[in-house]
Amino acid sequence: MVLQVQEGLLTTSASTPSSVRILVATAVPAERDAVARAFTKDSRVDVIAAGVGPAAAAAATATALAGTPYALVVSAGIAGGFQPEAPVGSLVIADEITAADLGAETPDGFVPVTELGFGTVTHRPPSALVRDLAVASGARTGAVLTVSTVTGTAARATELRARHPRALAEAMEGFGVAEAAAAHGIPVLELRAVSNPVGPRDRTAWRIGDALAALTEGFGKCAPVLESWRQV
Repeated sequence: MVLQVQEGLLTTSASTPSSVRILVATAVPAERDAVARAFTKDSRVDVIAAGVGPAAAAAATATALAGTPYALVVSAGIAGGFQPEAPVGSLVIADEITAADLGAETPDGFVPVTELGFGTVTHRPPSALVRDLAVASGARTGAVLTVSTVTGTAARATELRARHPRALAEAMEGFGVAEAAAAHGIPVLELRAVSNPVGPRDRTAWRIGDALAALTEGFGKCAPVLESWRQV
């Protein structure tokens, strides 16, 4: 099956807008291509590079959802992993997608937007689907945090873990993708491959190539589960 790229959208050549059922939103072309390599048949999956950060991810995902009837949206890419639970090269599937820095700083510490009386900070993917994908891929399951500023210090990593003890990884797009999916009434997933530890910024510790390979492998294992789920 030949893959075609049009305006950032990568889709199987046999797919048509009316037949596509799953949208995968990544941040950058390298992630988009890594995911697309897992789908070598007519899987009816569209993969987009939506941009970096929750705002760009939400905008691009919402635009894609406005034109095609999808049954599922997946936020995917590489991420920082909280150690030792999510080592570099491992795969993580979110059982909750949480905006970790959406709220207010106060003299008593951080207050999430929900405690301020408005908004939401968490979306929960379908639990049965998360379970089945974890079994198929060997991925760890837990909270994946969405941040607008990537963690670069040990103190910040400790603070995030104190507020979110179930967190396995942090990335920059999941909550934005989830907000767009929720606005259209569509279930959402988040699947991440760990490229670096969450903590002090050390580019020598990054393993981006390994993480992209793990992303391809993970989606390859997950593809049959996604296909069977969307047909239910």
